[in-house]
Amino acid sequence: MATAAGDDSGAIEQLQQQLRGELIQPDDPAYDEARTIYNAMIDTRPRFIARCTDVADVIAAVNFGREQQLDTAIRSGGHNGPGLSLVEDGLVIDLSEMKGIQVDADARTVRVEPGCTWGDVDHATHAFGLATVSGVISTTGVGGLTLGGGHGYLSRKYGLTIDNLRSADVVLADGQLVHANEDENSDLFWAIRGGGGNFGVVTSFEFDLHPVENVIAGPMFWPIDQLEPTMRWYNEWLPQAPEDVYAFYLIAEVPGDPFPPEIHGEKVCGLMWCHLGSQEAADEALQQAREAAEPLFEHVGEMPYPALQSMFDALYPEGDQWYWKGDFVREITDEAIEAHERFAEVPTPQSTAHLYPIDGAVHDVDPDETAWAERDANWSMVIVGVDSDPSKADEITQWTKDYYDAVHPHTEGAAYVNFMMEEGAERIQATYGDNYDRLQEVKSKYDPDNFFHVNQNVTPST
Repeated sequence: MATAAGDDSGAIEQLQQQLRGELIQPDDPAYDEARTIYNAMIDTRPRFIARCTDVADVIAAVNFGREQQLDTAIRSGGHNGPGLSLVEDGLVIDLSEMKGIQVDADARTVRVEPGCTWGDVDHATHAFGLATVSGVISTTGVGGLTLGGGHGYLSRKYGLTIDNLRSADVVLADGQLVHANEDENSDLFWAIRGGGGNFGVVTSFEFDLHPVENVIAGPMFWPIDQLEPTMRWYNEWLPQAPEDVYAFYLIAEVPGDPFPPEIHGEKVCGLMWCHLGSQEAADEALQQAREAAEPLFEHVGEMPYPALQSMFDALYPEGDQWYWKGDFVREITDEAIEAHERFAEVPTPQSTAHLYPIDGAVHDVDPDETAWAERDANWSMVIVGVDSDPSKADEITQWTKDYYDAVHPHTEGAAYVNFMMEEGAERIQATYGDNYDRLQEVKSKYDPDNFFHVNQNVTPST
């Protein structure tokens, strides 16, 4: 009788002997902890979790998954919204123990293993007065954010995370380890810059660093009834602002501490600032925002860059219910503003909508230079329903879907893959646009059997 996929006891024992890390199975005491990820809506039960400690472990796990014909997911930080860092009844290659970081301050580069969070990276690079582009929550994993493209507070000045990726080491579907940069396996290097985890397991990232130490940053809130004039002003102002200025637009409810008690629970719109220039230049930008409408609250000042990066960590801890959807936006039209106004009464204190700037230096890269195709969009929008109470999962999901459906017709129709749920092949193709056929060709070369398919999947060309 044929052995079912993954049931070969000899192969399982061999993998256990090969791994320096752990092979965790459903009857292990550590299993439930090992299958827990950031989004508590996800309740997936893998058959195997290979907790890797080095490249050799990754190679052994990839070979096992391929030979045993197991659906295989790759986990880095575990922040993937739809839970694609886990897979039901399959194999999870867990990279969270691979946390090495090496800073070369003279060359202004950092080499990072895929289990690191951006907080780990910020800690290492800030000691040298340096930073690279990442997201806005420091507990986010390096691997997933980078492979999806990556944008954050430094993007208007220094581009996307992938624009700062210098090289990568990748374990392919056949178990081979290759190096990828502009000169070596350049087609693979092109594809992993925005193409997600479709092409292999990245075991090392090398990033360029930039002189970033302290920034002028913090929130500014307007009353929610000022959404229309402030969003209209923001649409005109932000694309013309100097690249030292970064400010994402937000719609939210003011949480508790550290905000003043008198504004707790207030529905607001506002800006989250990060200015890389002088105090004088920052003051000028802040005054322009004040003239758009009188702020309800502002707390903007000089702080270390890692303090800004971790500012949202306490508000969004691991274990909340999450549902999100996103789109790229070129212009915030009058119709879009009406849609935002309609859904501005967020259902829970953690639910929110953000418009993240992706103009400035992001526009300096041509659409065909990396897999990320939307180089003419000005914002990456995310709408996210969040709450710690599982009983509110349906409510926050429906609010997010309704909000998205209202504003989506006024967007570019494509989205940042890291802000997508499982939305299907058509949505993925729209996101990569003219680059999709080339991604399929690279997929056919490096993963012709689509072993790496538990992701926002690019299928091999036929």
